[in-house]
Amino acid sequence: MKALYYDGKQAVYREDMPIPEYDEGHSLIKIMIADICNTDREILKGYRPDFRGIMGHEFVGWVVKSHDPSLVGKTVVGELNEGCGTCIYCRSGREKHCLLRKVIGMSVDGCFAEYMTLADHLIHVIPDGLPPEQAVFTEPLAAAIEITKQVHIDPSLNAAVIGDGRLAYMIAQVLSLSGVSLTVIGKHPDKLKLFEPFADTALYDDYLNGGGYRDLKADECFEYVVEASGNESGIHLALNIVRKMGTIILKSTYAGTTGLNLSMIPVNEITIIGSRCGPFEPALKLLSEGRVSFPKVELYDLMDFEKAFSSDAFKAGFRFE
Repeated sequence: MKALYYDGKQAVYREDMPIPEYDEGHSLIKIMIADICNTDREILKGYRPDFRGIMGHEFVGWVVKSHDPSLVGKTVVGELNEGCGTCIYCRSGREKHCLLRKVIGMSVDGCFAEYMTLADHLIHVIPDGLPPEQAVFTEPLAAAIEITKQVHIDPSLNAAVIGDGRLAYMIAQVLSLSGVSLTVIGKHPDKLKLFEPFADTALYDDYLNGGGYRDLKADECFEYVVEASGNESGIHLALNIVRKMGTIILKSTYAGTTGLNLSMIPVNEITIIGSRCGPFEPALKLLSEGRVSFPKVELYDLMDFEKAFSSDAFKAGFRFE
């Protein structure tokens, strides 16, 4: 089968990969659409140095074989973390943190291929009438919704989202549903225009003064700051614009490390929360009800993966026939 394989240094298009075997509790899925995530780009920069295999974790497909007959023929999306099922994390509802978990596209073969296998309990059937081109946003939208599970957003206060990319766009739409006063801070005026229907916007440079950050009054700072820039500069900005005793939610994952002035955290009593994958069913509900919407995905043939990865479209991915 055709697949996009990461060999430890680069992505390689291959047509000689075997169709995977599915075992008990798993299904074989034929991929229809698979989208590129920023994490996939970070893998190419060394984010998962030990990974060798088929990339990708955002997909829509249909189940062709399964030990669960109710799934066969259904159009589905799927979560990416399969735990061992027996450890304290799996037994306490934290499967995505299982130390032995299998992560599609990052530790085991993912969805940038004609077929993939996935554990049945991670599979979600998409609602009738929801087009695959919209359903493919389920996984990143679920990650945005996770913030509202972790943090109570008081709508009488204010919030900022740092970043003007795809994940930031989803997060901003989810937060705007709460009625909170929302500002999106980015570096690209053209991208920021997309946010204007549901948020105020500002440029990153607005918070700089010479070689450092501008001193802000309390009213100019934010009670909640979501860092979703995908860049190490985002957390530095977050620490400078969050209110004392405020909350920072970290969404960015990227290769490398960043130097922080950690003394700012205890002195200002700042709460920092890491946030990752989220619930699929609420994401499917928001999508099917049209309460969130996203620009059209730019789809490529898998062999044109270099064009897809370099695309400046809102979202790029692959269509499988």
